[in-house]
Amino acid sequence: MEDPIVPFDLMRMFFGTDPALFYLEIVFRTFVIYAYALLLIRWVGGRGIAQMSVVEFLLVIALGSAVGDAMFYPEVPILHAMLVITIVVLINKFLDVLIFHYKPIEEIIDGVTSEVVSDGVINMETLRKSKLGKSELFEGLREQGYVNLGAVRQAYLESSGRLSTFRARPPRPGLPIEPAWGVCPPEKFGPGTVVTGTGAACCKCGTVIQDSGRTLTACPRCGNKTWTHAVLAEQNGS
Repeated sequence: MEDPIVPFDLMRMFFGTDPALFYLEIVFRTFVIYAYALLLIRWVGGRGIAQMSVVEFLLVIALGSAVGDAMFYPEVPILHAMLVITIVVLINKFLDVLIFHYKPIEEIIDGVTSEVVSDGVINMETLRKSKLGKSELFEGLREQGYVNLGAVRQAYLESSGRLSTFRARPPRPGLPIEPAWGVCPPEKFGPGTVVTGTGAACCKCGTVIQDSGRTLTACPRCGNKTWTHAVLAEQNGS
């Protein structure tokens, strides 16, 4: 029968119960597994962290699990870990070949680029399919210096999850996104309001009505009934 574990036994907690020579074995295991994993990753030709595809991200997760255990668990043979690492890398290579030759498989695994803003108006269908919140979209646009949707000619949600944007020249009135709505919400009004100044922007999709004197009803694009003042960023601004 195994001896009961003594709580807060500092010797056990920090040094374990293995013989002192096992620490030297851990060093050896770590060097062997690390060198072998590095060799295979170099063969795969992985890109930087910010450029990793879904397949490469899964490769990192799988390798992390296979590599870590063999480094310090004495019951895990090194050759077993090397076999797992090899199989994981071969699967990765096989998927790379399929992605290169078959477009449908590439779209399934890596995803597709989708249009999220066009001429200052949000594509609500893209938001719904990608499960991207409007606040997340606005945050991404603010990070690139946009203060209103009218300054955005086109914005794409890339398959990597990053946001690619292109400025409108010249910028147009649009839905304000700065300051952030959580900090300073824009003034809102509903149907029956008369359009004046730079126009009114739909608070849901960003559609702008600039017909001065027109009485607002529901948004013709998304049906939303909440509006705010459209703002115009300076042409030489951010």
